[in-house]
Amino acid sequence: MRTTLLLGFLLAAPVALRAADPAAEIRTVLSAQAAAWNRGDVDGFMQAYVHTETLRFASGGTVTRGWQTTLDRYKKRYPDRAAMGTLQYTLIDVDILAPDAAVVFGQWELARERDRPRGLFTLVMRRTADGWRIAADHTSSAEQ
Repeated sequence: MRTTLLLGFLLAAPVALRAADPAAEIRTVLSAQAAAWNRGDVDGFMQAYVHTETLRFASGGTVTRGWQTTLDRYKKRYPDRAAMGTLQYTLIDVDILAPDAAVVFGQWELARERDRPRGLFTLVMRRTADGWRIAADHTSSAEQ
């Protein structure tokens, strides 16, 4: 009986590993990121990014490199809840390039009291020991 249970578990384990859906995992990471933003938690928002000096964030004609520098930029640009507003992502494409690499393209929008900035983003995501993380982010703003 024990041998049968163990054999059944061992045979089922590879199926469970193969059943993981990278696109769904990425959507979960980005949903958690938006939820952190919407509760005013910039540090939590940054958990979706790789915590390395190789992180690249491009927006508004500037390129920021490194996790801490990107965090500092977000905190300076969005100093309080009013500036942060409520973030909504619309994911258009999640393209899995390899078991550990993906490109995500989508739209973002902030709902704030006085305006609704919006735009597009392209993310390069890598599967790390901590799960899927953003390695490069190129975010643009649309005309208001």
